[in-house]
Amino acid sequence: MLRFDNAPKKATNLSLNSKVLEMARELGMNVSQTVDGLLAEEVKRRYWEKWAEDNKEGIAAYNARIAKEGIPLAKYRTFARSLGDGKKG
Repeated sequence: MLRFDNAPKKATNLSLNSKVLEMARELGMNVSQTVDGLLAEEVKRRYWEKWAEDNKEGIAAYNARIAKEGIPLAKYRTFARSLGDGKKG
């Protein structure tokens, strides 16, 4: 799991659109906090996108096995019975 909380802050230089920065300041926005939060979300999105791409073969193999063999221990499930055992028809 990607976790960024409690990490120390590090000063950096950014080039931002001057009009956007001026408006953000007029609105009382904390630019550092806003950029930090938005950047963290984008890093997480790209990380998981890359993870999915890097693992697509394994995921496809697992899904194929479930489609063929069904969900392991499905007969012992006490929930979602209407979903069946995962086997295709």
